[in-house]
Amino acid sequence: FSMMGIYPVTPGLPVYVIGTPFFEKVTLQLSSGRSFVIEAKGASSVNKYIQRAELNGKPLDRAWLRHSELASGGRLVFVMGDKPNKEWGAKLPPPSADKIDLKDER
Repeated sequence: FSMMGIYPVTPGLPVYVIGTPFFEKVTLQLSSGRSFVIEAKGASSVNKYIQRAELNGKPLDRAWLRHSELASGGRLVFVMGDKPNKEWGAKLPPPSADKIDLKDER
């Protein structure tokens, strides 16, 4: 998981935290027949820091995903750079385990 740039930090909860992807592009073939693409534009050994991200063409300002967002299929695009962007993803932390309504994630 983590080499794709997402990781289920708390097993059993429908949330993935975002980290630096190792691959430039990964395509997940989902059981629904849809696909979820993770792309890291400009990724290299030097450009290893996420500058910004988009989920399905819209800005993503948080460093986590809901399982339902991944399971719906789509595209997660990271723009990578050589210096950390300390602003990206810092304002909205992942939901706490006791705040997640699992009924919404089926």
